[in-house]
Amino acid sequence: MAIMITDECINCGACEPECPNTAIYEGGLEWTWGGGTELKEVKTEDGSVVDADEPQEPVSDEFYYIVTGKCTECTGFHEEPQCAAVCPVDCCVDDPDHPESEEELLEKKQFLHAE
Repeated sequence: MAIMITDECINCGACEPECPNTAIYEGGLEWTWGGGTELKEVKTEDGSVVDADEPQEPVSDEFYYIVTGKCTECTGFHEEPQCAAVCPVDCCVDDPDHPESEEELLEKKQFLHAE
């Protein structure tokens, strides 16, 4: 299951540098698939191909957010999600809308990092 940041976020930023996939962004800032990954291009759900360095719309304008497609719960890097481990208000939680098995998370890690 991917991790999400709830609206209890105090925007401290402690989580952002901990993410091995660069999946965490400050509210209002654009993100890219390529940032922190080995991706050059990504095929989206609608079948189109996007340059990995093309800026994407922010997921949240108010709070830090996690890009679900880049979150692996730190699987293959750490024993637990590092964002949740450092969050002072416990707002980095499992995203019930995006359940994933450990195998799926490892496959996502391999995809993101060209392994």
